[in-house]
Amino acid sequence: MARVLLRDVRKSYTGMQVIHGVSIDVADGEFVVIVGPSGCG
Repeated sequence: MARVLLRDVRKSYTGMQVIHGVSIDVADGEFVVIVGPSGCG
């Protein structure tokens, strides 16, 4: 049984917080995609 569990994830670059308090729980068999504006990654 596979599972991905993230709780209260935070990320900052040079003092600018770009991700704040993200939580996600992906169960076995689920498919999740995270997208943003074109060219952001």
